[in-house]
Amino acid sequence: MVKTSAKPFTLEEINDLKAHFSGYIKTVIDIEERICSAGMDRHYEGEKILLSQGSKQSDIWGGGIDTETKEIDYNSFINIRPQDNNPSNDILDIKLRKRYEELTKFFFKAIYD
Repeated sequence: MVKTSAKPFTLEEINDLKAHFSGYIKTVIDIEERICSAGMDRHYEGEKILLSQGSKQSDIWGGGIDTETKEIDYNSFINIRPQDNNPSNDILDIKLRKRYEELTKFFFKAIYD
């Protein structure tokens, strides 16, 4: 089940999303438009959704959240973009990582409260 939203996910939605990977949720976030696609099997599925809704490739980044430990990761094949100075699976730019973290906490604030 994939959910895409510009608003924080409800606790019920988070519980649905985390069932797929036993507590871990893959996320793809448009850091400029503040839209999150979550719960996909592969990050490119969320990327495709956001691109079809008008997001720019350079604004879309992938990662995930462990809903038990609340640990956020910044790792996805969609992040490998040498043209955007990111030749790694991980989001390397500190400002981008911080923005991704802030938005992840926004979209999943129900587990942080």
